[in-house]
Amino acid sequence: MDPNGIPRVRTRYEAFAGAAPSGRTGRLVFAGVDGLDVYNISAPFRSAGRTVIAGRVERRDSEHSTAIFFEEVDGIWHPIDGAPRFDLQDPFVTFIAGELVFGGVEVRFGDGLPEWWTVFYRGRDIFALERFFAGPLGMKDIRLCELADGRVAVFTRPRGAKGGRGTIGYTEVRSLDALTIEAIDAAPMLADMFHPLDWGGVNEAHLLANGEVGLIAHAAYFEDDTMYSARHYYAIAFVFDPAEHRWRDLKIIAGRSQFAPGATKRPDLVDVVFSSGIEQRDTVTRLYAGTSDAEAHWVEIAYPYDVPLAAGVADPESAPLFGLQAVPPG
Repeated sequence: MDPNGIPRVRTRYEAFAGAAPSGRTGRLVFAGVDGLDVYNISAPFRSAGRTVIAGRVERRDSEHSTAIFFEEVDGIWHPIDGAPRFDLQDPFVTFIAGELVFGGVEVRFGDGLPEWWTVFYRGRDIFALERFFAGPLGMKDIRLCELADGRVAVFTRPRGAKGGRGTIGYTEVRSLDALTIEAIDAAPMLADMFHPLDWGGVNEAHLLANGEVGLIAHAAYFEDDTMYSARHYYAIAFVFDPAEHRWRDLKIIAGRSQFAPGATKRPDLVDVVFSSGIEQRDTVTRLYAGTSDAEAHWVEIAYPYDVPLAAGVADPESAPLFGLQAVPPG
């Protein structure tokens, strides 16, 4: 802990691991990808009458990725015929104003260091997506959420002079059409969330019944606090109040040991959980995540917020899957 009282991520995890629950868990099995890895998936969502997962697909020795839409058949996830594919990492989805919003990280590989930015597509379903926005150069983990008044919550994650190793910011825009790089760059930071040597970002945002936003996110650090050492990523959750611009109740909800054993992309990525999001069915909450940059897993966890999810969603197809009929905390 530093003089300002911000606990290290490693300290938070040590406290969590000492009393970590043991929920049911499993690995997602994918077909039709020629032996490539599928990881850093979206949570399941409903689109075009199907239950869909978007996954990052790539060779074990590469970071040249394709985002592919899959549906489950007899326990195995298969690419959806006719669905578009995108040259993106770490796909994610949400629904805003009745539209599916899909995004991911676009990377440009050249002679020097890679460059990346977050891009967004929108449409009535996965078959009708059109690109409409690209975020600032060098920023991953931009996530959106429709608020109770129809405005769009924007969670950002700058690095460098403003964000250090990666700090979460927040702003609002009136609609998807009002989303701009300037608005994202100007987003104020959520103060005192991460120690300067740690970092984190939002993975999924849910409107709660009281107008607050429930976040599924990740928090991370380097083994010896240098970028050349092993990385440690954990799934976290917290609640954000847009009216007061305050966050609360940040907690770790899963580490790598909560999931089944599996493969890893590199030795420095063994202890990595990159949150996807939650699936709510009745009183059971399932957290999906990419593990060790090589596989996709799920684990059952306690409902992570003290307020139910908001009743009703912009896209009615997603309501049964995400359980948005006032699911009680549990």
